[in-house]
Amino acid sequence: MMQQEKAQILALQALAWLAADEDRIGPFLAQSGIGLADLQARAGEADVLAAVLEFILGDDDRVLAWADEVDLRPEAAAMALSDARAALPGGAVPDWT
Repeated sequence: MMQQEKAQILALQALAWLAADEDRIGPFLAQSGIGLADLQARAGEADVLAAVLEFILGDDDRVLAWADEVDLRPEAAAMALSDARAALPGGAVPDWT
């Protein structure tokens, strides 16, 4: 499986985790500006998946909760989320040198 495909699968799993709890999905919808109907229609699109990963990575408590959900050490969960984000379009870290 290609790296981008793995990243998309992980991001879809993360989206399902967010969507399973109103206290998690509500802040994501508010922060991203996407409506629930649009989220449902566009859930597989790379930019939406990237937003999901960035949302989780943007808060330590969310990363810790995700780590618990997937039964990984927090560091490993954060690395998996970061690697997945980097593998999606627009996720490459710029080289400023």
